[in-house]
Amino acid sequence: MDNVSGSTVNAGTKSSKLHNLMVYMRQHWQLYVIFILPAFLLTIIFRYIPMGGVLIAFMEYNPIRGILGSEWVGFAHFARFLNSPDFMRYLMNTLKLSVFGLLWGFPIPILLAFLLNRILSSSIKQKIQLVLYMPNFISVIVLCGIVRILLSPTGMINSLFHTGYNFMTMPAAFRTIYIASGIWQGAGWSSIIYTAALSNASKELKEAAVIDGANLIQQIKTVEWPAIKDTVLIQFIMAVGNIMSIGFEKAYALQTDLNLSSSEIISTYVYKKGLLDGDYGFSTAVGLFNTVINVILLISMNKIVQGMNEGKGI
Repeated sequence: MDNVSGSTVNAGTKSSKLHNLMVYMRQHWQLYVIFILPAFLLTIIFRYIPMGGVLIAFMEYNPIRGILGSEWVGFAHFARFLNSPDFMRYLMNTLKLSVFGLLWGFPIPILLAFLLNRILSSSIKQKIQLVLYMPNFISVIVLCGIVRILLSPTGMINSLFHTGYNFMTMPAAFRTIYIASGIWQGAGWSSIIYTAALSNASKELKEAAVIDGANLIQQIKTVEWPAIKDTVLIQFIMAVGNIMSIGFEKAYALQTDLNLSSSEIISTYVYKKGLLDGDYGFSTAVGLFNTVINVILLISMNKIVQGMNEGKGI
């Protein structure tokens, strides 16, 4: 009987809170219009209206005739890309860069956050964080220029080992260069969200674990990891959802004629076919294919994580 009355009280409380919220929104609707309407309009204008351009993927698009005057070709561009002899190479290059970048790059910010959390001196911690965050503010093109200089035949790496290799012309070295430079640039900045989440870890539990004789790994496992577990899972799902969304800028800037077999990915192919060759319909179809694969991966990974994490996902 007590359980029934308790559930009735909870339901009544929730209904009352919802009613009060609706009354408040009706009384202060001007406030919501002022703050929400600009964001809503910007989202519609710059996110949803441009989706109409997806129609170009199903046309032999002519900029002079426009969308309404261009010839409709259906899925011909998709069939052309899927039947291309280089399709599998572009797809595998994209997947290898993304998957290996995720496997090597995703844990690094988490480990950095754990290490930063062990530093007791706030001044030393701030200085280390400053050094770690600085590479994030270097533009991609400048970063690629630094990489090219360091790895040139007369660069610092070859001077250090007394060799004369041109690493930028080696297809086997491109993937390592791309992933390592990305980790160096973004790991420190990516660790911010985990460092912030670790601030929620209970200091009392940590002190109790230390008193009970827990070592470093046990402290992380029992106290710190539960505090950032949900954040890590959400970030991982989002990272998997963007696994095909490698920006073309860095890959294109690190490309040479001799490493194309490893560096040519879907995004650089779209750029070359669309903007350099003017094949707008085909490049849009390839970009749409890339987006569809991303959405499938995002939904699939979210379902997998929900099954492993007691129904919790995005």
